[in-house]
Amino acid sequence: MTEKFKEIKRFLPGLELCMKCGFCQYWCPIYQEVRTEGASSRGKNVLIRQLIQGNLGFTNELAIKINQCTLCMACTENCPAKSQTPLAIIAARADFTAVRGIKFPFNIVYRYLLPRRRLFGTILRMASRFQFLFMPKTKGTIRHLAFFLSALGKGRQIPSIAPKFLRQMIPEINLPSVEKDTGIKVGYFTGCMTDYVFPDLGKHIVEFLNRHGVTVYVPRKQVCCGAPVFLGAGDFATGRKIADINASAFEEVDYIITDCATCASAIKSYTQFLADSPERTATYDKFAAKVKDISEFLVDILKLPAEDYHPMPEIQGKTITWHDPCHLCRYMGVRSQPRKILRSIPEIKFVEMPNADRCCGMAGVFSINYYELSSKIADKKIASIQSVDADIVATGCPGCQIQLTDGAIRNKTNIEVKHLMELIE
Repeated sequence: MTEKFKEIKRFLPGLELCMKCGFCQYWCPIYQEVRTEGASSRGKNVLIRQLIQGNLGFTNELAIKINQCTLCMACTENCPAKSQTPLAIIAARADFTAVRGIKFPFNIVYRYLLPRRRLFGTILRMASRFQFLFMPKTKGTIRHLAFFLSALGKGRQIPSIAPKFLRQMIPEINLPSVEKDTGIKVGYFTGCMTDYVFPDLGKHIVEFLNRHGVTVYVPRKQVCCGAPVFLGAGDFATGRKIADINASAFEEVDYIITDCATCASAIKSYTQFLADSPERTATYDKFAAKVKDISEFLVDILKLPAEDYHPMPEIQGKTITWHDPCHLCRYMGVRSQPRKILRSIPEIKFVEMPNADRCCGMAGVFSINYYELSSKIADKKIASIQSVDADIVATGCPGCQIQLTDGAIRNKTNIEVKHLMELIE
C-alpha cells in the first residue's frame, strides 16, 4: 500500500467488516436501478480493495463506479456487520482527487468561490439577472433548465436564484422581545440554498425563533458547509479551509441551528474526515457538538408545547406526509422530532408514506452528473407520496426539496413540496 491510498487506509477497518452477503443490494437505491454488482456497496467494497492491492488503477471507469453512490448510508444501517463502505467511498474520492485533481469548472467553484462567500454571492447575483435567458420560468419560482444546458441537468426543474439574499434581508444579530427572552443564543448556519435560493425560509425561521425568546446570530463570516467539496469531490484540503472558517464564525453561541440536513451532517463530519491535528480535532469537535437541526432544537432544547405550532393558512385542511432526508435520519438520528411537530399542527392530516426514509436521489452533484439515474430514484419516492394521497410532502433539506419538486413536476402531479418550517405560522 502506497501513500497515495492514505485516506482509504484510515477507513480500512470499517471496509473489512463486509461479509460479502449482498444484503446491501436490496437497500441500495443505485443497485435497485442498474442491477450491476459494481453499483452495490459490496461491489464498491471489492473495487476499493482491488485498488489498494494494485490490481486496479485510477481509471475513469473506476471513478464512475465510486462516484455513483448517494452516500445515503442505507447499506450500513441495514448491514448485519455494519460495514462502513460509504466512508471508504468518500476516502477513495479523496485519494482519486489527490492523484487526478478536479475537472473544470468544479475546481474553480470548489476552491475559489465556495470558500469566499462575498465573491460567490456577487457572481450569483450577476447570474440571476440573466437566468431568464437560459432558465425559462415554468411554475412558481421553479425554472426549467433549457435544452442547451442539458449537460447540467437534462431538463430538470430547478428554482430561481432569489432576487435578494438572506444576508440582505436580516441583520447579523436578531434579538427576541424582552418579555420572552430565554437567554439562549444560537448561530444560524444558513447554508447556500437558504441564503441564495430560499431566503424567505431563513427569514421565517429567524422570526419564529425570535418570537420564542431566542437570540439568533447570523455570522457574515460563514461559508458553504463544504459537503460538495470534501464529501462529493474528495477535496479534503479545501474542505479544511472551509471548516476552519465556519468553526471560527460560531465560537460565541450556545447552539448552531440549521434547516438543511446536508449542512448539519457535513459539519458534524469535519472531525471524521478533515481533522489532521489535535488542534483541529478539538476545534471541530466543539463546533459539531453545538449543531442541531431546527426540528431537533425546537423539540429537544426549546421544548415548545403543541399549541405553539400554528398552521400557515394555505395548508389548513391538507394531507401532509414526511420525507426523511438521509442526512437527517441516518447521519444525525433525527426521526421523531419532525414527526412530533407535524402531529402537533392542528387543522392538517399527517400521514406516513411507505419508505419515508428511502433516498430521493438528490445527493448533490450526483444528481447533476447522473440525472437520469437520479430521476428514476426520485420517481419511486413520488410514487410513495402519491400512495397516501398527500397534498404536500414536507422535508428538512432544501436539496431534497429541489429533487422532490422536480420529480413532482416531471410526473405531472399536483404535489406541493415544502420545508417543515414553511408549514408553521
